[in-house]
Amino acid sequence: MLQLQVKDEISKLKAVVLGTAKSSGPVPRPEDAYDPKSLEHILAGTYPKEDDMIFEMEAFKAVFEKYGVQVFRPEVLEDCNQIFTRDIAFVIEDKLIIANILPDREKEVEAILHVLDKIEDSNILHPPEEVHVEGGDVMPWNEYIFVGTYTAPDYPDYITARTNKAAVDYLKAQFPKKTVKSFELRKSNTNAQENALHLDCCFQPLGKGKAILHRNGFLVEEEYQWLVAFFGKENIFEINAHEMYRMFSNVFSISPDVIVSEKSFTRLNTWLRQQGFTVEEIPYAEISKQEGLLRCSTLPLIRE
Repeated sequence: MLQLQVKDEISKLKAVVLGTAKSSGPVPRPEDAYDPKSLEHILAGTYPKEDDMIFEMEAFKAVFEKYGVQVFRPEVLEDCNQIFTRDIAFVIEDKLIIANILPDREKEVEAILHVLDKIEDSNILHPPEEVHVEGGDVMPWNEYIFVGTYTAPDYPDYITARTNKAAVDYLKAQFPKKTVKSFELRKSNTNAQENALHLDCCFQPLGKGKAILHRNGFLVEEEYQWLVAFFGKENIFEINAHEMYRMFSNVFSISPDVIVSEKSFTRLNTWLRQQGFTVEEIPYAEISKQEGLLRCSTLPLIRE
C-alpha cells in the first residue's frame, strides 16, 4: 500500500503519477478547446504532435528516475489527452482528493485505478458534485492550503474557471487545522495572456523561501500583496504577461534544492541558479501549447 504524504510543494519527492502523451488523439476542433492557448494553436496549425509530446514527457521521467522517484503512469486510453494528471486528483497530507473535473475528462480517473487501488479507501475523498476543483488550483504549504478560485456571478460562462467557492469551503471542512487561503484569479476564454487557468499559472512557491509570481494573474491587489508580504519582495521572481503565457511559474520541485524547468526559460533558470538551486532543464515547449507545463503533468503522492 502507498502511505500518502504531501504537506508542501517542495519536500523530497518519493512517488508521483506522471501523465502520458501516448494516444492523445487528433487535433481538437476549435469548439472543443478547453482553454484559449490551445485554441490559438489549433487555429494556427501549430498544435503539438503526439511524438513530440511523448519525447518531452520521457525527458521528464528520466529526471525523476535520476533522483530515485517512483513513477506511476496512467493506463493509456485511446485518443484521450492524459498529460495533465494534476487536474484529476491531488494529495494533501495523507488524503487523495478526486477532482470534479470537466465531465468529458472523467475517464482519466479510471486510467489511474491501478494507483488508487494501492491507497486505503478511507484516504480517498470524493467531493460532492457542487464542489468544482482541479489540482492546479490547490497548493498545500505547511499550515496553509493556497487555493486559486473564481467566485464572480459569471463563473458558469468561463470554461477557464475551474475551482469554485464550494471547493474552498470543502477544503476548509476537510482540513480544519489548516488555514485555507483563497485567491481570485483573472479569467479569459479568449486571451491566453489574460487568463490564469490555475493558481500554478501565476504563482509557485519554491525552496529556500523563494516564489514565482505574476501580479496580473490576481484579480484582487490585496491578495497578490499578501503573497508578496508572505514570501518577502526580495525572494520573489516576478514574471511578465508573456512569461506567464509561456508558463514560467509552472516548474516543478523534486526537492527543496532541485527544480525541473523548461530549457528555454533562460531568465528564470539563470535566477534560480543564482539562488543556489540545481535546475534540471528539459524540453517542454510543445506541451506548453495546451496551457499546461511541468507541475500540471504531475500528481505527487509521497514527499518525505
